[in-house]
Amino acid sequence: MEQPLYAEAMLEEDGIIRALGKKDELLDLADADTVRFDLNGHTLLPAFLDPHSHITSFANTLSLAHLDGVQSFEELGSRLLAFQKEHNVSEGEWIIAFGYDHNFLQEGRHPDKFVLDRFLPRNPVLVTHASGHMGVMNSAALSQAGIGSQTPDPEGGLIGRIPGKQEPNGYLEETAFTALASKIASPSLEQLCRQVEAAEGIYLSHGITTIQEGLTKQAEWAVLQAMAKQKRLRCDVVSFVDLAESKALVKENPDFVGHYQNHLKIGGYKIFLDGSPQGRTAWMTEPYLGDDPNYRGYPIHSGEAVISFLQQGLSDRLQVLAHCNGDAAAQQFLDAYSAARKANPDAPDIRPVMIHAQLLRPDQLPALRGLNMTASFFVAHTHYWGDVHLKNFGPERAGRISPVKSAIREGVNYTFHQDTPVLPPNMLDTLWCAVNRITKEGVVLGEEERITPLEALRAVTVHAAYQYFEENQKGSLAPGKLADLVILDRNPLTADPASLREIRVLKTIKEGQVVYQKHS
Repeated sequence: MEQPLYAEAMLEEDGIIRALGKKDELLDLADADTVRFDLNGHTLLPAFLDPHSHITSFANTLSLAHLDGVQSFEELGSRLLAFQKEHNVSEGEWIIAFGYDHNFLQEGRHPDKFVLDRFLPRNPVLVTHASGHMGVMNSAALSQAGIGSQTPDPEGGLIGRIPGKQEPNGYLEETAFTALASKIASPSLEQLCRQVEAAEGIYLSHGITTIQEGLTKQAEWAVLQAMAKQKRLRCDVVSFVDLAESKALVKENPDFVGHYQNHLKIGGYKIFLDGSPQGRTAWMTEPYLGDDPNYRGYPIHSGEAVISFLQQGLSDRLQVLAHCNGDAAAQQFLDAYSAARKANPDAPDIRPVMIHAQLLRPDQLPALRGLNMTASFFVAHTHYWGDVHLKNFGPERAGRISPVKSAIREGVNYTFHQDTPVLPPNMLDTLWCAVNRITKEGVVLGEEERITPLEALRAVTVHAAYQYFEENQKGSLAPGKLADLVILDRNPLTADPASLREIRVLKTIKEGQVVYQKHS
């Protein structure tokens, strides 16, 4: 029988929910030392769980120059110069920036090394696209990274070139960006830990008490493990190890696999199967709209490699999360997991997760249900890049971006995320996006895929807990579950759906302890 939506009162003890019911009945269970807390008309919910983000990457952005909202190369350069002046960056020191989006620049394209050289010729500069899938270096940065005319394009990536030459123009895409940009020196471990603490505080301010580290390599693990050993984590952090490059982390850290140690655990593996739809690198079965009538994006790995990855997950009895934006990538994941299951019929259900699932087609949804695969939708794309998707895919395909209502009809477990640092970890803004599906230019994108506020809330509570195999501890208010709670200034189930993004988090509570409180 389905649990009632509302309870009049709740009793918490030692970080655990003990009872829910009528206020008078629960007062009878309380003793003289019980602290009574009146919500004063506000709304108590289970705390939100973040089904996919990158907390260490987000932490790193807190010390970077921010380029969100820049509308031209001139404004981008001005932001970089202001950052250099404000932080007293000396000649020869790196300047790293995050958050530009070529789709919203007046020039209608990515900057290149010549643009960056014009503003900062004596500092190595790296600017990262808002999607995190691509970026641009200036000449000094290319030199320090060892990227030149003889540097080949890596598999699954692209080094931009000056037309008619092999000379790099500064643009790096997918694996060319992630692999080569990683050569930049990073801050000290203590500085990184402080940045993670600051990032964690931002998640808490949005009512989130379970956070994901969605692509863990040695560097990310070193920071998180240090945080756990020093007991500095306030949230639960679930780490997913880069299966292509860092799978040894699982065997090296058995105590963390599947079990929290001071709020940190390894939840499984992560793989990338394609790129970004707004960056036109997502792998599609039908071409993008544009100059090249045959361009469909491209895969990261071969089908055989993906089957091997999934067999590794099944063999290790660990969940696998796969980044799939385009429908061709989604099909590769479905086919590979089906093949891996057939080859390992006695393996347990690892509840695989299709991350983003942006262009997932309705005809693919039954396969997800049959494989018990969660679709974790980046549904905020409907607002933030909906107009870009209309240009890239046309109204029919763009209208099916993040097909949540179709997933509900098919009985597919679904969750929502922000892929932070791509967007801030604002769950209430994401709920607004899922319920209203309105682009920045005011277009309703796929009205038939709109959902109710209750269906949206389930995506970041009970369904997210199921995704994490934590449905018995989190995701709903029930006796025996953790007292991971959020207090909102109003009820999202009775508020005007158009005002969902205006709701504010007043308090966030982790295992009975207040870990965030909004200051008036």
